[in-house]
Amino acid sequence: MAEAGPGPGPGPGQDAPAEAPSRPAPSEPRSPRHQSDSAPQPDGDGTILSRPFRALTFGIISVVSLIAFEASAVHTSMPVAAHALDGIGLYAFAFSGYFTVSLFAMALSGEWCDRKGPLAPLFTGIAAFGAGLVLSGSAQNMWTFVGGRSVQGMGGGLVIVALYVVVSRAYPERLRPAVMASFSAAWVLPVVVGPLVAGTVTEQLGWRWVFLAIPLLILLPLAVMLPALRKLPDADRTPSMNRRRIYLALAVAAGAGLLQYAGQAVSDGGVTWTALVPAAAGLALLVPCVLRLLPRGTFRAARGLPSVILLRGIATGSFLGAETFVPLMLVTERGLSATLAGLSLTGGGLTWALGSYVQARPRLEAYRERLMTLGMTLMALSIACPALALVDGVPAWAVALAWVVGGFGMGLTISSGSVLLLKLSRPEDAGSNSASLQVSDALGNIALIGLSGVIFVGLGGGSGAMGAHEVPAAGMSGTGHPAAFTAVFLTMAAAALVGAYVTTRLRPQGRRRGQV
Repeated sequence: MAEAGPGPGPGPGQDAPAEAPSRPAPSEPRSPRHQSDSAPQPDGDGTILSRPFRALTFGIISVVSLIAFEASAVHTSMPVAAHALDGIGLYAFAFSGYFTVSLFAMALSGEWCDRKGPLAPLFTGIAAFGAGLVLSGSAQNMWTFVGGRSVQGMGGGLVIVALYVVVSRAYPERLRPAVMASFSAAWVLPVVVGPLVAGTVTEQLGWRWVFLAIPLLILLPLAVMLPALRKLPDADRTPSMNRRRIYLALAVAAGAGLLQYAGQAVSDGGVTWTALVPAAAGLALLVPCVLRLLPRGTFRAARGLPSVILLRGIATGSFLGAETFVPLMLVTERGLSATLAGLSLTGGGLTWALGSYVQARPRLEAYRERLMTLGMTLMALSIACPALALVDGVPAWAVALAWVVGGFGMGLTISSGSVLLLKLSRPEDAGSNSASLQVSDALGNIALIGLSGVIFVGLGGGSGAMGAHEVPAAGMSGTGHPAAFTAVFLTMAAAALVGAYVTTRLRPQGRRRGQV
């Protein structure tokens, strides 16, 4: 349930590494030992909807659909929830906290699945995700809300890894691409209806019900999947967990959390010891551990695989770092309702799937790096556009149009990156390189969403003009902080331009243009 946009699980047009393309969302840091050829073999005409797989397929699609709905619902209801809890200053934490904890949870789930199989981490993750929703929905202050989102991140990280392991063990190899395609397809309908439903619930019943109602819907897919999950074939299990990788991921998550806290402290009170000490501790934890989790040369954009992995973090982080603040800007500065603000992002989800489809055309294979350059350029332009919507006379629908363009760019870039990673990886390294890609994805989200929050609060955006319990309504605009939003969007656009430069270094040294 790694959030994509920001929400959990593989998003529109993104498959899992080593199987098919994956959105934000991240798949799991795992090794090839998760793969199993002991899955039940149907007859020659079997599909993922054949009798042996039907219940499991419906259950998996239902879980992913609920994750997708929650992701779009959070975007829609967050501006209202943050205002109600007097927590605009912690707005970005509600998103980055999810990614920070899920980074650790993904590493834990990978080892847990190797040691005990996928059932325990899957059901533990679903329970944690539901508990986080209840905690956020019943929160009386913003820190409790952020804590609930962090619990959701723990559940999301456990679940997304376990789902991929279930696919590898339950389905024969020839059916796995179809399952991964169903993951992406499961995002399309929630992306379209999610903002409408969540906005209506927020405006008619209150934002809390967006969070409190979803746990009840989790029970159906659990009941559908359980009999099939109990029949999963046994696979070779490791005698013990790789504790080193778990500790590294824990240190990275803790370091990232300390840095986010330090950034918030600087925004609130300037450079003080209460900011410098956690910043120093965060860097001490984060830097050496990240260097061990990512390939050498990643942070200097070395040609080939290191640049592919670096680009994933820049692409997802810059896009989500801007997307996080789009609904808030439209509600507080342009006076849109929560429903319309959420719907402004819908087109981006659909064109993300379209971009993923386009990049998969065989005739475009020789131009994959150029497609990624185009994708990052489109993203940079679309991310900068919401700043124009703060200018009088520019219609608010320009933001929705910009996100249509940006979503297409994301589809080209993210899915192409997954394909390119496998092309540049030796078979025995595909698992560890896929894990590195997901670590970069999570770190990019944490760093750039956190940076967006620091910039926003530092320029006064966290003060908010509305009262602690006042709900923004259509026609209420002008909180007096357009500069804070502008700085966020332009900074994220600059990060996307850096990503466009990194795309020029994706081709390994000595490989001629046009060589596949």
